[in-house]
Amino acid sequence: MSGGLALTLGDPAGIGPEIVARYLADFSPLPAPLVVVGARHLFEAAWQAVGAPYEVPDFGPESAPVALHDPGVGPDGAVAIGQPSAAAGAASHAWVLAAADLARAGHVAGLVTAPIHKGAWAMAGITSPGHTEALRDRAGVERVVMMLVGERLRVALATIHVPLARVPALVTVEGLLADLDVLHGALRGPFRIARPRIAVCGLNPHAGEGGLLGHEDDAVVAPAVAAARRAGIDASGPWPADACIPQAAAGRYDAALCMFHDQGLPAVKTLAPRTAVNVTLGLPFVRTSVDHGTAFDIAGRGVATPTSLDAAVRLAAFLVETPSTHDPRALRGDVQ
Repeated sequence: MSGGLALTLGDPAGIGPEIVARYLADFSPLPAPLVVVGARHLFEAAWQAVGAPYEVPDFGPESAPVALHDPGVGPDGAVAIGQPSAAAGAASHAWVLAAADLARAGHVAGLVTAPIHKGAWAMAGITSPGHTEALRDRAGVERVVMMLVGERLRVALATIHVPLARVPALVTVEGLLADLDVLHGALRGPFRIARPRIAVCGLNPHAGEGGLLGHEDDAVVAPAVAAARRAGIDASGPWPADACIPQAAAGRYDAALCMFHDQGLPAVKTLAPRTAVNVTLGLPFVRTSVDHGTAFDIAGRGVATPTSLDAAVRLAAFLVETPSTHDPRALRGDVQ
């Protein structure tokens, strides 16, 4: 399936299966051929709930524009909707790895992931805290960078799913330089920005205010920016986050590198509350994801919308340079 994308079901107790089904039923034409990855009986339950407008065959060498790959891992029956469980966590984790393996083998060009539940992964004994780390380990790469994209704003993170108290020790010159290298390469590569401009946020308020509000910006962040510039990366900073993130959103910069999770994500989700996309940079394949969680509180009610999923699929298709020529309406006779 040249240029195709794997699409995981996410945690089967959450809204993942229903937004995948709703997306496939309602959005045409699709921007890429899609391989749904998950247990067929769980997908079929969600598919029937949206009217099963066309047949979704098993994935194979001559697959239809929409196909399904069942890795044979998952609960045998139904799951308790809206409740985290070890069984659901193990299944969603296995589906992520199976999707990554499809990409590593060249069967698809990238993957899009529906939301998983970190607590369910922990209940299943999975040590990876989330998609980003699990995919890094599966792909065998040393460093990846999490980036959120919403409207014109791109925000990358120097640290991801760690307590705030641990962040200062994790922000190092070497780590920031590696992050800037990954970010610069991704912006020049799949994002097709010839001369990317990167703003680097300070760790502390006012970027440390000359040492009055913390020493890390002068001692760590500034040397990393200087080293990146010597390496040919157009990086600047450290800047106060409340100044450089709005400038990045206005187009002065092509991306901002933030020091911790909640320094950057609120701005993206404020600008694009329904269409922000999570992108993992540094993998040997494209990976995007929705920007929301499993929404256990509304799972199974049929009210979840696939808006963020649509944005994630469209961005992934752009990043793998997939032409928008795949229309599942042809499978149900609506178009010739």
